[in-house]
Amino acid sequence: MGVERTSVGLDVHARSVSAAAIDGVTGELIKKRLVPTTDTVIEWVRGLPGPAAVTYEAGPTGFGLARALATAGIR
Repeated sequence: MGVERTSVGLDVHARSVSAAAIDGVTGELIKKRLVPTTDTVIEWVRGLPGPAAVTYEAGPTGFGLARALATAGIR
């Protein structure tokens, strides 16, 4: 278990990423549909109250994104 402020869930598809985040301090729910590029997703996660931890539904479209998030220092 980490000490992240924001928890993020991603539903990753070839044509879009449905994202939802909850701020553990304020309880605010943030939802967004993103273009499925790693740069776009990482930029969105970095714009959230941090630090953030991300999870996604395992599947072939999310493996590269998971590696890119880890490389960017996002748990």
